[in-house]
Amino acid sequence: MANISQKYIDIAKKNYPNEPEFLQTVEEVLLSIEPVLETHPEYEKAGLVKRLIEPERMISFRVPWVDDNGEVQVNRGYRVQFNSALGPYKGGIRFQANVYPGILKFLGFEQIFKNSLTGLPIGGGKGGSDFDPAGKSDAEVMRFCQSFVTELYKHIGPNTDVPAGDMGVGGREIGYMMGQYKRMTNQYDGTWTGKGTTNGGLNGRTEATGFGIVFFAREVLNHFGDSLEGKTAVVSGFGNVSWGTITKLVELGAKPITISGPDGYILDEEGITTPEKIDTLLELRNSGKNVCAPYVEKFPNAKFIPGKRPWEVKADLYLPCAMQNDITLDWAKEMVANGARYLIEGANMPTTNEAVQYLMDNGCVVAPAKAANAGGVACSCLEMAQNAEHLIWNKERVYAELENIMVHIFKITEEACAKYNLGENLVAGANIAGFERVAEAMMMQGIV
Repeated sequence: MANISQKYIDIAKKNYPNEPEFLQTVEEVLLSIEPVLETHPEYEKAGLVKRLIEPERMISFRVPWVDDNGEVQVNRGYRVQFNSALGPYKGGIRFQANVYPGILKFLGFEQIFKNSLTGLPIGGGKGGSDFDPAGKSDAEVMRFCQSFVTELYKHIGPNTDVPAGDMGVGGREIGYMMGQYKRMTNQYDGTWTGKGTTNGGLNGRTEATGFGIVFFAREVLNHFGDSLEGKTAVVSGFGNVSWGTITKLVELGAKPITISGPDGYILDEEGITTPEKIDTLLELRNSGKNVCAPYVEKFPNAKFIPGKRPWEVKADLYLPCAMQNDITLDWAKEMVANGARYLIEGANMPTTNEAVQYLMDNGCVVAPAKAANAGGVACSCLEMAQNAEHLIWNKERVYAELENIMVHIFKITEEACAKYNLGENLVAGANIAGFERVAEAMMMQGIV
C-alpha cells in the first residue's frame, strides 16, 4: 500500500528538501489518494501526480518601497500559480515575515483541492510577501501594496488569476492593491476579491470563513447523531475567522470558551457568548497589537494564560483558527486525555500529520481544513460572480449560497469515504473528493 504515492512523495522531497510545509501537505494528500491511483492506472501513464505536485508557474520579484523616514526598503514578493485545471488560479495574498516559497506552495497545493471541493470553477494558487504590515503606518502599507502590484498586475486578471486576502491582508490592503491594479490596467473588474462592499465586495465576506466552518461542523455532528447545541468549544485565534466561527457557534447553541494570540490564550468559562464579548475580538484585531490579553481588562472574570495554547482546555469541540501546525502530537495527546470528540480545522493545516493520526486513532473525528474552511474561497468565487453580473448581492443570498456549498462539501466527502471504504476518515475523504474532480479535468486537457 502507498507504493504509488510514495514514489511521488520521494520526488517532492528530492526536489524541495528545504520546504517542510509543502512536503507535509504533499505527503498528507498523496497517501490519502492511493486507492484512487490504484483504481486508475491511466493517471500513472499520464504522469498526472508528477504534474500535480509541480506548480504551473512560480513568480518571484523584489518589492522596493520607501518608509516614513524616507529610507528605501526591499521585500520579496511571490505568486504561486499552482493548478488551473478547473478555472483561473484562486487564492489569497499573505503578508507575514515568515513568508517564503515553501509556505506559499503548501498553501497553494492545499488550495487546489479546497477549491475543487466547492464545486466551483476555480483553480489553486497563493501569493504573498515577507512584508509585515504590523506597526506600519497606512501610508507605508499603501506604498508597499502599490509597489507589490506594480509587478504582480502583469500576471493576474479575472480569467487568469484572482487574488484575495489572507493573513496580514485585509480590506485595507486589498483596497490599496485593487486601486493600483486599476491604475495600471485601466480596468475595473473582478480581479480582486475580499474587497470592501463599496468597491464591489461581497456582503458577509468577512465572516464567511468562520460561518462556513460552523456549517461544516454542524453537518459532521449531525452525521454522528449529535448536535452543536450545548457543546463547549475551544477556539484559537481572535481575527476574522475566529470571530465568524464564534458568532455562528453561539447562534447554533454552542458555547465557545477560548480565544488565543501570540501572547497566550483567554479562558472565559462563562462563555464568549454576548455581543459585547464577540465584538471585542474585532476591537483586539483592529488595535494592530496582535495580542489577546486585553480581553480580561473588559471581562475580569476571564483568565489570561500567557505563552500557551488553549489545547489543554477540556471541551467537546476544538476549532483551531490561527496558524499552521498549531496542534502538535503532544497537544493531541493532551486533547485525547481530556476526551476530545471533534476537531474541526479552521486554519490551513493547523494540525501536524502525526497529531491528526493520533487523534483519529483515539476516537476523535477530524474535519480537515480544506473542507471545513472552504467557505472563505467559496464566497470569493461568489464575489467574482457578483462582479461579473455587475450586481450587489444581499447577505441573505450570500449566507444561503455558503450554507449550500458547505453541505455539498460534507456530502461529497462522506460519499468518498463510503466509495473507498475509509470509515469515518474525513481527511482522506476530502482529499479524494477534491482530487477526483481535478484529476478528471487534467486528463481531459491532455499533457499540459
